[in-house]
Amino acid sequence: MRHILSFITVFALLFTSCTGPQGPPGFDGLQGPPGFDGETFIGSAFEIVIDFNADNNFEFFEPYGFEVFPSDVTLVYIEWDLDNGESIWRLLPQTVYFDNGSVLVYNFDFTQQDVRFFLDGTANFNTLDPVWTQSQAFRVVVLPADNVDGIDITDYNAVSNANNLETFDIR
Repeated sequence: MRHILSFITVFALLFTSCTGPQGPPGFDGLQGPPGFDGETFIGSAFEIVIDFNADNNFEFFEPYGFEVFPSDVTLVYIEWDLDNGESIWRLLPQTVYFDNGSVLVYNFDFTQQDVRFFLDGTANFNTLDPVWTQSQAFRVVVLPADNVDGIDITDYNAVSNANNLETFDIR
């Protein structure tokens, strides 16, 4: 029995240590879409303060001021509250429910040229307290879609840290 195990062991070592001739090379992979050679893209961002009123139909359009590609993603955050002087940012849309049953929604949409901020919902915008319509601060972040994968986009700090957003143009 010992001789059989020794024979199998020696045979296994010889069998695994032998190599044969190298086979033909494989085919090259498919060419991917053109990218930015040697460039690292860092997201673009700006901060804007808006007054919503009947004169602007409770909406506001803001051109980016920089190039936005078709594959880019625009995220908008509203300054929702302050905690010891530090801003708390929330991803839009955000909904406010009033005691009278009406609803106010802060929302946005975007194109490659601009971003639109607007109020929506069942509330009478003309009778809202100015705290809901005046001096509303927003942060707009434009990122390549690849940079959003795996990030909790509802957490402004996570998006900011992952995309090296350190400064904002104030508009």
